Amino acid sequence: MSNIVLLNSEEHKTLKIRTEYSAELGDGQRFVPVVLNEFQFLVAHYPLLFSKDAGTGAFYCGAVLGFDEGENLFLGENDVWRPLNLRRMPFYIAGDEVAIDLAHPRVGERGEAIFTEAGEPSQFLAATVGALREVRQGGETMQEFIATLLRLNLIEPLDVTLAFDDGKRQLQGLYTINRDVLAALEDAEVLDLFRRGYLQHIHFMIASLRQIANLANRKNHLLLRQSEGLAQR
Repeated sequence: MSNIVLLNSEEHKTLKIRTEYSAELGDGQRFVPVVLNEFQFLVAHYPLLFSKDAGTGAFYCGAVLGFDEGENLFLGENDVWRPLNLRRMPFYIAGDEVAIDLAHPRVGERGEAIFTEAGEPSQFLAATVGALREVRQGGETMQEFIATLLRLNLIEPLDVTLAFDDGKRQLQGLYTINRDVLAALEDAEVLDLFRRGYLQHIHFMIASLRQIANLANRKNHLLLRQSEGLAQR
């Protein structure tokens, strides 16, 4: 259960944050919400797709990190861009203030200090606050981006079935850019997308589809290692 409170330099002066990339620390997620400003980094590693919020039905954009529930095929790798929504944890923005989830597994007595001995924000906290602001501002920009795509009928369901050593996986409930509709847009609409910076992000999403095959290779290598481990027992 979460225990989110406002960050306080007196009460939380000695707290530290573990920054390793692991499922134990909350990184075991197969689909993570992302913002437009990180597309340029994410496209080199992950498929970038849309999904719908289970509660509201509203579209949001995320990076696919795995195929099965709770699966992140990039754990333990330090040379990949970790989505901001993973890197910011266990911190949140609460109005104009920063909050922390004291029950989060990253919070403890070892790792990066939140405050200096003088009670000032550490460099780590300053960088994390920057990430938090990017996530909040990026969320508003993302809503505008998605609203524009919907108005132009540029979002379509993705239908992909992949075969693995232990069976098939189907990417369900995910959406991508409709390239046929994109190609048929009027020149004025394309120019508007370009001037708003959206056209570049649309092409990032299209280019990211090639990462589905790379993600499948990661999954097969994981299954192979698991089967080899069982064979050695």
